[in-house]
Amino acid sequence: MPKLNGVLEPALYVEDVPRAQAFYETVLGLKPIFADRRLCALDVAGRSVLLLFQRGSTNETVTMPGGTIPPHDGSGRQHVALAVPAEDLAAWEESLARKGIAIEGRTDWPRGGRSIYFRDPDGHLLELATPGLWPIY
Repeated sequence: MPKLNGVLEPALYVEDVPRAQAFYETVLGLKPIFADRRLCALDVAGRSVLLLFQRGSTNETVTMPGGTIPPHDGSGRQHVALAVPAEDLAAWEESLARKGIAIEGRTDWPRGGRSIYFRDPDGHLLELATPGLWPIY
């Protein structure tokens, strides 16, 4: 098989792109790389991009100077896990609490990792996970 280098662009579909962008910038400190009326692309640790699409805005093929992007969309509450150093998890919990973000769950994983769970304004489940969650992380 040819080699894969990782997951580049996980996507969440949101009702209000500016509201979602403000949440991810303010709560998680992510910086926008690109934004327009239908999408916001956020830099995640210089290694991946979190895409926030306006729900329903990508149901048609997008034609660009370099080619086309086929239709896609999503509904319901989705999930994204973000990697954090173990020594920073308590600081993340404190930061979320200061911003009024409720922690909905905590998990201590058998391999030694820990996760906390909370929601964005669209109800998507966000996870901050420390090393030990998976054999590869």
